[in-house]
Order: sequence, then C-alpha cells, then structure tokens
Amino acid sequence: MNQTIVIVDASVGETPAERNLTRSLDAQTQVYKVSDGRLPPLPTGPDRRYDGVVISGSQTSVYEDHDWIHELTSWVREAHRADVPTLGICWGHQLLAQALGGRVVDMGAHELGYRTVHRRGDDPLFAGVPASFTAFQTHSDRVAELPSGAVELARNDYGGQAFRLGARYGVQFHPEYDRETAEWVIGNKDLSDERLEAVRATLTDELVEAADVATNVFQNFLGLVADHQRRPDRTD
Repeated sequence: MNQTIVIVDASVGETPAERNLTRSLDAQTQVYKVSDGRLPPLPTGPDRRYDGVVISGSQTSVYEDHDWIHELTSWVREAHRADVPTLGICWGHQLLAQALGGRVVDMGAHELGYRTVHRRGDDPLFAGVPASFTAFQTHSDRVAELPSGAVELARNDYGGQAFRLGARYGVQFHPEYDRETAEWVIGNKDLSDERLEAVRATLTDELVEAADVATNVFQNFLGLVADHQRRPDRTD
C-alpha cells in the first residue's frame, strides 16, 4: 500500500535528523523543519496528503517557551483528534506525552550511549524486537507521567521508554541512529574525560550491530499505518 509520511524535523540547525528518518522509512516522505517555523498542513484540512507522522528528536526541551513548540503542540493535538497515526522519537516522544496530557521533567542526569531497553507486553510496534534490546540513547528529560489512557510499552533504569495512546506512539530511544550519528552526537556533548570514556565504551561493533533490531519499529509503524488506512470506520 502506498503511504506518505510527514517527518516533523524538530532538530535545530544542521543535523542528521532528516537523513536518518528518510532513510529509515520505506515510504514517500514530506519533511517539515518545524524549528524554522514550517508546520505540516493541518491534519483536518483540505491540504492534508499524508497517512502518518514521525516527529524527530531535538536539542531543546519540550517545556521551553518557543513559539514553534507551542504551535507544534496545538498541531499534535489536532492530529490526535483526527486519529492520525504518529510516532514520536526521543524529543518527539516527550512532546506527544506532554501535548496529550502527560508530564515531562528534567532527569538531573543524561542517558547517553548504547543502552538496554526492556519491552513490556507484545504491542505490534515491537514485533520482531526481543524482550530486552539495545538502542542508542541521548536525553536528559523523561516522561514522568503518561497521558490518561496511555499504556507503557518499554522502560529501563532511567524510566519509561515507550508508550501508546490509540494510534499515537512514543519511543524514548533512537532507532534511526547509525554509528556515524552516534559518534556525531557524542562528539558534540560537553562531557568530562571520565564520562566520555564510559560513553565511548558503548560504541562497540557488537552493540552497534545489536541496535539494528530497534529499526523494526519503523516497518512496524508503517504496518500500523496501513492497518489504519484499511479501517472501515476511518473518518480522516
């Protein structure tokens, strides 16, 4: 089934976000750099020509006072009301949670590097993903409270790592990152020598290869979008 996915690029400045997500999604894509003020067409408007949405990571926090974050929050709520399948990644995961009634807080720590995540249950987003798997992490905020009705799908020792609310999904980890991106992120962090050494120790061939299984969430998400397209009760 032909699909068009909107990529909401919330990263600031020149980053690998667009490259990574267009590479990871086996679908037609439309990219909107929301941090530059470019919002996709309204999900309920006549110009909508997309079937699902993926929201990227960002160097900001979702609770910062920026016009584009407020505008995107309103847009996400419209997409939720229109029942548009949506996948938020890292910052996108946190924005979805906050926009739909959850709460995001500063952890007072930074989860960084290739880390272990534990699934909870058997949601189709994680089909083909082991109960415990490796994924790249880079965040210092976390979802402290999920929106009403949301179900937690994964977690680790830093907190919740995935949730679902209807056709809206959030994952805290970065399934789209390759080794090049991981090295770019680590190289742009202000870390002590000791912390840098510990994080770089996770950049092994074994862990980078193990993290490849996390990319299943993209194909699984497209399958969920296809299922949504076939629903007889669709109104969008």
